Order: sequence, then C-alpha cells, then structure tokens
Amino acid sequence: MNIFVGNLSFNSTQEDVRKLFEGFGNVASVAIVMRKEKKTPKSRGFGFVEMSDEEQALTAIAGLNGKEFMGRVLDVNPARTKIETRIGKQPVLNKPGTYKGGRRTRSYMKKRGLIEMPKEPKPRPRPRDNPLRWRKKRDQVKPWRK
Repeated sequence: MNIFVGNLSFNSTQEDVRKLFEGFGNVASVAIVMRKEKKTPKSRGFGFVEMSDEEQALTAIAGLNGKEFMGRVLDVNPARTKIETRIGKQPVLNKPGTYKGGRRTRSYMKKRGLIEMPKEPKPRPRPRDNPLRWRKKRDQVKPWRK
C-alpha cells in the first residue's frame, strides 16, 4: 500500500523515514520528493512510503498521523492517485490515443455543457458610444475666429 507522508522536516532523509515506518512493519520503498535545483536539491516537505502488507500500512497510518517527527507534526494518509486529486478541478481536456479524442477546446466543452464557464464580462462602455454625449460641431465658428 502506498502512503503519503506530509509535513516532513526539510532535513529528514529517506533513511530516517524508513526507520520510522519499520517500527510498524516491512517497508518496500521510501521516496521523498525533492525540488529540482541545479546546485543543491532540497526536500519539498512530503514523500511516499510503500509498504507490502496493507494491515501494517493501516496500522502505521493510525499510529503516525499527528505525531511529531524531527520537530514537525506529520500528516500521514493513504496516497491518492492523480485522477482522484483532480476531482473538483476542471476536467482533463486531453484524451490521447483515441480517434478524434485529442484536445477539446473550452468553447466545445461549454457548448456541450461539460464544464461551467464563468460569464464573460461585458465590454466597457466608451463615451463615444453614448448618443446623448455632447459633440463638437466642426462647422461651428470658433469665438476667437470671428
């Protein structure tokens, strides 16, 4: 079972997290997500732990969620797939590998009622569009040019 571990200390290593979870059972793998920096990669503060036995994984989640580790309170939950995390967001517009299932434009999705689009703002009225606006008459004689 894959477990999400959030709010990790930026100084924690994979070995530290492995030792923490091995108290609850066999750990298959540990992965801490790192920032992509050229000089020195730094932890982003979360990672994933893979445990082979689901019972042990559920015990580890119950035992470690809300516990302090290296000065920070851990957030331990079962990991969700990418599809589950997109719920509530806009639907995926790409469907690769299907006939005519490529990118769907926003107008297509709006016409079919697949997504709610925010109403577009009305164009800002310009003063020259107002028929009651005072306009200079070009033929009018200027008072200083009599």
